[in-house]
Amino acid sequence: MSTPPDPPPDPAPVPLSVLDLSPVASGSSGPAALRASVELARAAERCGYHRYWVAEHHNAPGTASASPHVLIATVAATTSRIRVGAGGVMLPNHSPLAVAETFRALEGLHPGRIDLGLGRAPGTDARAALALRGSREALAADDFDERFAQLLGFVDGFPPGHPFASVAAAPVDVPLPPLWVLGSSEHGARTAAALGTGYAYAGHFGTADPVAALRDYRERFRPSARRSRPHALLAVAAVVADSDERARQLAAASLLATARLRQGRPGPLPSPREAAEHRWTLLERNLAAQAREQLVAGTPAEVATRLRELVRRTGADELVVVTAAHDPAERVRSYELLARAWGPAVTPGAVDDPASSRPGGTVLRTGEHL
Repeated sequence: MSTPPDPPPDPAPVPLSVLDLSPVASGSSGPAALRASVELARAAERCGYHRYWVAEHHNAPGTASASPHVLIATVAATTSRIRVGAGGVMLPNHSPLAVAETFRALEGLHPGRIDLGLGRAPGTDARAALALRGSREALAADDFDERFAQLLGFVDGFPPGHPFASVAAAPVDVPLPPLWVLGSSEHGARTAAALGTGYAYAGHFGTADPVAALRDYRERFRPSARRSRPHALLAVAAVVADSDERARQLAAASLLATARLRQGRPGPLPSPREAAEHRWTLLERNLAAQAREQLVAGTPAEVATRLRELVRRTGADELVVVTAAHDPAERVRSYELLARAWGPAVTPGAVDDPASSRPGGTVLRTGEHL
């Protein structure tokens, strides 16, 4: 009788990063949510998280992150090592020239610490998207690739004869930060691969199989001047607490908020007590059950084990963790507990973009080029 082979070893801990939606808690305010985001970024840096990214959402009463570049500038000014970026800027909502200028300025102020993640969706409802884009024709246009090419053109230059050949994004002597394409479907993976950017899959709400999406990105990746090899980030929703009971309570509040959002009734993030006292409808329970499949909640060891298994299955190069908690202190605590359970001691980081020699931030594994 032959001896069965040993199981494959656990994957080496990949870097952990933070995605912050700046949740507005019930009974609190937008300004308080923004201040809590700044404090979370500072805590994430202390814990050794590699990146802190902010989202772009409009007409969403439960989130305060409508202007990611403003929050990025504030956070970068109050931290010193962690990478800070957009997860992301919804490119169809903005002038490519304005995006290039904004992120060149941020890179100039905080060299080697800025990331530019680009989204293809509006990040809002149809009415707010129309208000952002100005016309129904612009709203209907599928022009991400064209806008992306313009973004690069304002930095690298356009061919002779191009209408914008004489236009350059200032400051002209600053490189554009590393680029990422965000996606919640396999289409985003193929776009990132074709453009030669990093790829960030929204595993906290995406509809595609993350294993297939990340594999598709790697197999189709075409090296570019800015990135020589693929790098896949996987966003995950996670809640960590000192006890299973508290983790379940925090998760219930998060799931109630998600159920309301998916019914078209977005609102402030409820507290665990509000969720416990809420009279759930059948539809809310069904929507929460669906969302529960994309939420990892538990004690530090439990969550770390499940996330390592996710890394093993997907081959993700990095996890970007999004955590919703009514109390900002409990949200910080969740990230602290996960960092402690994740793996090796914090060590100085390495180059974030393989096609660049600029230094990155800190990582949660031994120094290795990303």
